[in-house]
Amino acid sequence: MVLEKIQKENDIKKLSPGELNSLADEIRQFLIEKLSVTGGHLASNLGVVELTMALHLEFSLPQDKLIWDVGHQSYTHKLLTGRKGGFDVLRKYRGMSGFPKRRESDCDAFNTGHSSTSVSAGLGYVAARELSGENYSVVSIIGDGSMTGGMAYEALNNASHLKSNFIIVLNDNNMSISENVGGMSRYLNGLRTAQAYTGLKKGVEDTLKKFPKGGERIISQVKRTKSGIKQLFVPGMFFEDMGITYLGPVDGHDVRRLVRVLHEARRVDHAVLVHVITKKGKGYGPAEQNPARFHGTGPFEIESGEPKDKELKDSYTDVFSKVLADIGKHDEKVVAITAAMADGTGLSRFARMFPNRFFDVGIAEEHAMTFAAGLAAGGMKPVFAVYSSFLQRAFDQTIHDVCLQNLPVVIAVDRAGLVGSDGETHQGVFDLSYLSMIPNMTIMSPKNRWEMADMLRFAVEFPGPVALRYPRGTAYEGLRQFRAPVEFGKSEILYEEGDIAVIFVGHMSELAEQVRMELKDTGYACSLVNARFVKPLDTQMLENLAEDHSLFVTIEENVLSGGFGEQVLEYVNRAKLNVRVRNIAISDDYVEHGNVELLRKEVGLDKEAIVKQAVSDYLMIKDR
Repeated sequence: MVLEKIQKENDIKKLSPGELNSLADEIRQFLIEKLSVTGGHLASNLGVVELTMALHLEFSLPQDKLIWDVGHQSYTHKLLTGRKGGFDVLRKYRGMSGFPKRRESDCDAFNTGHSSTSVSAGLGYVAARELSGENYSVVSIIGDGSMTGGMAYEALNNASHLKSNFIIVLNDNNMSISENVGGMSRYLNGLRTAQAYTGLKKGVEDTLKKFPKGGERIISQVKRTKSGIKQLFVPGMFFEDMGITYLGPVDGHDVRRLVRVLHEARRVDHAVLVHVITKKGKGYGPAEQNPARFHGTGPFEIESGEPKDKELKDSYTDVFSKVLADIGKHDEKVVAITAAMADGTGLSRFARMFPNRFFDVGIAEEHAMTFAAGLAAGGMKPVFAVYSSFLQRAFDQTIHDVCLQNLPVVIAVDRAGLVGSDGETHQGVFDLSYLSMIPNMTIMSPKNRWEMADMLRFAVEFPGPVALRYPRGTAYEGLRQFRAPVEFGKSEILYEEGDIAVIFVGHMSELAEQVRMELKDTGYACSLVNARFVKPLDTQMLENLAEDHSLFVTIEENVLSGGFGEQVLEYVNRAKLNVRVRNIAISDDYVEHGNVELLRKEVGLDKEAIVKQAVSDYLMIKDR
């Protein structure tokens, strides 16, 4: 196998042309086989095999810097830098990350996990290179989906002023996770199909060369003009007009041609964009036919592409999807917004049923939030569904455009809490903290599938901003017997006894139940309280419980700092309630990738750890 010859970075340069052709096939087969067992980002990686090979052939790592936007398409890069053995533990706890990680390899120039960041990071490297007088190439690889993010344009605007080489590779597969939307997508589609430009340019040059006198001189003069020959035949070339040389489009699955154009790009003394056309999922039929399904996949059967573990029960996202669609049937003012995640957030159903009331704004969470604010100001009832990790990108817009005006925008915060295999960049463990600090914001979190439905209906009718927070995975079906109407700012006491009160947030319900039962089996009276609302805090409930409880134990899957538990502790201290508070949350750190249950044990969010801490605190109180 040719792949066995790749033991470290730059080994690819030793291969013959024939071996390079075999290598591409072997890499695809390797990725399909490994990811069918571990799961991971398959379609995006199958699409960049030849592009990655060309980058490694033209550049020398780790001296030269390759910066992958998002980074979930870096599997071939990891293979070519000697990390083949890591794929058996890909995305597992303490195993190899599914994203570039500087601590993992010197060949990973920059940690990434969110989109539209690579050009900015690359510019930083270029500035550092010039200031330190070093000599290396910087290449930022960005997808056409990421080009819908505003940060990419801020960076391109900055890059247009460069006086030294900086290469931007635009990997264009007409996809982000779902199919791309918007003006940039249409623009790039025009470039993809504008084969006339490439042919016309070459035809004009060939014709001028045949002139008996002056042909070469005319070509040279034309090329020296500010706009270049492209602008003669493609007026308004977006990148060229910004001062960024445009090369392409080029076939992203032709290694030799890619190497040639990358070599040409290295010779440009300013910013240059290489437009590469690739096919997401290339080489594996099921992924080619359904690239969104194989964007991030669990283990699957190679022959059919079907998941090995089919989830039969509804997830919280499924419940959200069905209930929102039902609400939409009865209320024409309800509209739905996604930032290129219609499938992942469950909005595809709403989009099919109400296409005129569904808006996919592309990978642009900041714009999505302010767009929602505008819809609300115009009398609509917008629901913006977004992963917790990506909501971070719209923090200012949430404050300035939604909450400052107290507009009725529903933020459906999906993938909240620990999400597992994608690791630090995707864990949704900060939202309770940063949302809680915003005036006018209301934060809710359901204990099970039925409360999820009730809370969504409540949120859509609420006259101000509401964040509805729920996790990835199967919707809990326990505690069904408790279904009191949702009342603004009021918690729900499920069991009231004495001694210890366990107060949980949202999907910590099952764990909190287990903690209560263990404490009772150990001989302690224990109340169980569903917080329901993280903001506003139900202070009356806290005061009532403090009368006959010695210890409050708060449980949340969020960082401790600024979270629900700290709010409880702050109120207890301020009100001088005679009760001890133990906050169970995630410490001041980033949580790496791995199985969610394993990660919970690692951070102390498991039954044994919580019960041990609660008993210790309670005994300490009684010994005083």
